[in-house]
Amino acid sequence: MDFDIRPPETELAAALQHRIDRKTKPQGALGRLEALALQIGLAQQTLNPQIRQPHLAIFAGDHGAARAGVSAFPQEVTWQMVENFLAGGAAINVFCRQMGLDLTIVDAGVNHDFGRRPGLIDAKVANGTANYLEAPAMSADLCRTAIARGRELAHALAANGCNLVGFGEMGIGNTASATLLTCCLAGADLHSVTGRGTGLDDAGVIRKQKLLGQALARGGRIADPLAALAEYGGFEIAMMVGAMLGAAEKRMILLIDGFIVTSALIVAHAIAPQILPYCVFAHRSKELGHAIQLEHLGVEALMDLDLRLGEGTGVALAFPLVQAAVNFLNEMASFDSAGIDDQLESGR
Repeated sequence: MDFDIRPPETELAAALQHRIDRKTKPQGALGRLEALALQIGLAQQTLNPQIRQPHLAIFAGDHGAARAGVSAFPQEVTWQMVENFLAGGAAINVFCRQMGLDLTIVDAGVNHDFGRRPGLIDAKVANGTANYLEAPAMSADLCRTAIARGRELAHALAANGCNLVGFGEMGIGNTASATLLTCCLAGADLHSVTGRGTGLDDAGVIRKQKLLGQALARGGRIADPLAALAEYGGFEIAMMVGAMLGAAEKRMILLIDGFIVTSALIVAHAIAPQILPYCVFAHRSKELGHAIQLEHLGVEALMDLDLRLGEGTGVALAFPLVQAAVNFLNEMASFDSAGIDDQLESGR
């Protein structure tokens, strides 16, 4: 699959850095916000970056392997949580209302018929994936369909004026799917990335490791990103892959949540490495394998709050930091405009 993602041109870098350095503060005093402002300015190719119509999309899908015991919760919780999102009662609803983020729920492959609902996009590929303990999770054709639909969704957001999209997910069993993708595409050891997911106890983690070991023994450690995604992924993960790649095609800022969302990005990055300059990593999840994912990509997260909820909650909480980086660049006085002695610039 071909994606037209162009890495940001670097000609503006010196001018952006000069503008950051001339703000009324010692150089570097705003720490990583300064690097974030530089990144966003380069991504948007402007000295005056703006955040327009920021949006968070939660992609939901069911996993056939959930019925084999890879999760502490039954598969039915997926559609029940989607109903909670639509009713406005989940953590992500609370945070999006607080932060002023538009929220959309995407049914990528939930084993439930929601009907036509406000705030819900029906992009369903199928009623959940197959059990990858017995067969590939999805066919190559269904995988490509999910990616294509995600790409269309991102392009539609861009056409409506959105230039920042955050990614969240819901799918019982999807930490297991993310674990297998991380093993395949990040070269991780299974035991080092198998976490508690929705709250497995020690015995549950051991059972999960055993089941995922069986899956790898059947399907193999696949290095090709599309093949690995079809073998072990979920429709919500595949649709996120397409949406991430589509958003990067439109030079949007991508706000990346925790372990499952980062597994989708690892797939997208393997397809098109030039996606990375458009990505901002919201937080470092407490889920065991997330630090390994971040290390594989060579990136740092903005926050570390011991979160492991998913839903895009880390994205919503990190969004004010992104807005702050843009705001200081655009609104903070410079030494020249404020008439302040330049010696402050060197910390004296």
